Amino acid sequence: MTSRITWVVVGTAAFTAPAFCATYLSVEQAQQALFPGATLSPTSIHLSAEQRVAIEKTSGVKVRAIELKVWRVADGGWFMIDEVIGKHEFITYAIGLTREGSVKGVEVMDYRENYGSEVRQPAWHAQFVGKKFGAKLRLDEDIKNVSGATLSCRHITEGIKRLLATYELVLKK
Repeated sequence: MTSRITWVVVGTAAFTAPAFCATYLSVEQAQQALFPGATLSPTSIHLSAEQRVAIEKTSGVKVRAIELKVWRVADGGWFMIDEVIGKHEFITYAIGLTREGSVKGVEVMDYRENYGSEVRQPAWHAQFVGKKFGAKLRLDEDIKNVSGATLSCRHITEGIKRLLATYELVLKK
C-alpha cells in the first residue's frame, strides 16, 4: 500500500497586518509647536567618527545618522529631528532644547506602526521636559512605559538620551 502526502499551500496575504503610517506634523508645524513665533536657522552638522564614538560611549545608544537635522533657534535653543525604530518601522520625532540644553518639548511627527501611537500623548512627552544631559532616562524608572507601546517608548527615550549627549558633546558652545 502506498501512502500519499498532499501538500496544501496557504497564502499569507490574508494574515498580514495592514501597513499604517500617519504624518501628524510637518517640520514647520513641529517647529511652531515647540518654538512658537521663533526664527529657526538650519545648521549643517556632520558628525566626525570621533564625535559619533563619543556620543555612543556617553549615551550608551548607537548613532545611526552622521548628518544631523538641526536648527538653531534665535534665542539660543535647538530644534532637532530624529528617527528611531518602533517595533518594526521608523518613528520620526522632534525635540526642542532650551539654550541651557534642557528638553523644552517633544513632538512625534510620523508614526508608522500599527499600534502604540500613545507615545504621541502630551502626558507622555511631559516626562522629558526639563531633562538634561546626565539624566538617567530609563524606561520604567524615571520614564513611564505605555502598555502596548513598549518598544516605541524605549526607543524614543533612548533617542532623546542620545540627542542630549549630542548637544553636550557637539552643539553646546
